[in-house]
Amino acid sequence: MKAIVVTDQAAGTAGMTLTERPEPEPAINDVAVRIHASGFVPTEMAWPSTWTDRLDRDRAPSIPGHELAGVVTALGYGTTGLSVGQRVFGLTDWYRDGTLAEYAAVEARNLAPLPGDVDFTVGASLPISGLTAWQGLFEHGHLQAGQSVLAHGAAGAVGAMVTQLAREAGAYVIGTGRAADRQKALDFGAMEFVDLDNDTLEDVGEVDLVFDVIGGDIQKRSAGLIRAGGTLVTVVGPPEARPAHGLAIDFVVESDRAQLGEIVQRVRDGRLRTNIGNVATLDDAVAALNPTERREGKTIIRVRP
Repeated sequence: MKAIVVTDQAAGTAGMTLTERPEPEPAINDVAVRIHASGFVPTEMAWPSTWTDRLDRDRAPSIPGHELAGVVTALGYGTTGLSVGQRVFGLTDWYRDGTLAEYAAVEARNLAPLPGDVDFTVGASLPISGLTAWQGLFEHGHLQAGQSVLAHGAAGAVGAMVTQLAREAGAYVIGTGRAADRQKALDFGAMEFVDLDNDTLEDVGEVDLVFDVIGGDIQKRSAGLIRAGGTLVTVVGPPEARPAHGLAIDFVVESDRAQLGEIVQRVRDGRLRTNIGNVATLDDAVAALNPTERREGKTIIRVRP
């Protein structure tokens, strides 16, 4: 099969190459999936799991990408809950070869059925951004109707999901980003927007929940905005700052079939819009994932037409 592989951590995405790899065999509780579309997060190149296995052994050349939408082609021994020919989408294990390929072997529990009226491109755009937003807001942030949310990077793939899901849950959402992101953040449902280059973040006042995708100085300043009992949720590693009278939580997104089902149902209902930017073929993936200028939205690799 055709696949994108990486062999040199220092080279990052520039070290990607398109090559031939053997098709993966499904292990116990796995399914083999013929991939139609794949998502990719640029920070994967810095994740230890891209380069080593759980025992810290080198696993390069590895296939990156952990989001997929496709069709089940085979079941591993003991696999239940999915069937051959079924449309699926989901999030693959960080330590296994990923989804920038024509086929992948995935634990069945990491996948959810993809309804027939949802395009594979849309399905592949949902797992990381949708689950990250869902888990950060509801599992870790315990968001309630009437609370206020400061959503950093509100025009990005995760931030757009945070903004929409928080609004639907009855929260007041303040988005942040660059000046050029203002209208997009408002279009996704932010009630206010803070230009982090030109506006004063502290003018926001107190909020119940900060969803941090930036870290650093912005995270530290945001911690000071959280009212008593509030929460700073971050996805950029252990918090560097903590609210004086609240919680600071960092987490790594996990696949969850029920949550994937909730997210895709909202897409079908028109309550949730994806933030897809560029769509490229597997043959063009290396160039697409090494953009020369800032891209808006998530890049999706369409593996099959």
